[in-house]
Amino acid sequence: MKCKIVQKATDLFLTLGVKSVTMDDIARELSMSKKTIYASYNNKSSLVSEVVNSLFDKVSKGINEICAQELNPIEELYAIKKFVSIQLKNERVSPQFQLQKYYPELFEKFQVKKFERLNSITVQNVRRGMELGLYRDDLNIDFVARIYFVGMTGIVDDRIFPLTDFPKTHLVESFLAYHLRGIVTQKGLDRLKQLMHENTP
Repeated sequence: MKCKIVQKATDLFLTLGVKSVTMDDIARELSMSKKTIYASYNNKSSLVSEVVNSLFDKVSKGINEICAQELNPIEELYAIKKFVSIQLKNERVSPQFQLQKYYPELFEKFQVKKFERLNSITVQNVRRGMELGLYRDDLNIDFVARIYFVGMTGIVDDRIFPLTDFPKTHLVESFLAYHLRGIVTQKGLDRLKQLMHENTP
């Protein structure tokens, strides 16, 4: 039962936004009473927390599977971008920004987990890219990983990049290219240009 509730809540939160969806909406979509949902979750906050953790685990597992393929490091970042974009429905309603605004304590805990995971992935990606001659050999790996996290976190802030002017899919694509252009060698740039061409609509 809890699994069904979390799945439906996740879909609704990502499609309509955390703030817009009520417990009544979730109950109606599942054709069950609100009392049944409250038997598993005391309030909406506890359900939102469960959704965030469940989605984080799902995305982390998918990223682990991509990393296990040991793709070209540049291709790996593009594969991760595509996977995450699909899982978050291209962030049409900017769920991270809504989480920060309406559930700040939960958001802060999520940010810590997100940083630890993304930082680890990026450090490995940069190190491997340097070993393969795709990234410059003079990079400060820890700095690159942290500035990448700051950038990826910052571009989903609707106050800075409003959805009306900066569609999320295009924004992430642009930032990824911006990030890579700053660290690739000529060999890496050649592959990056190919990928950018392949990913152009």
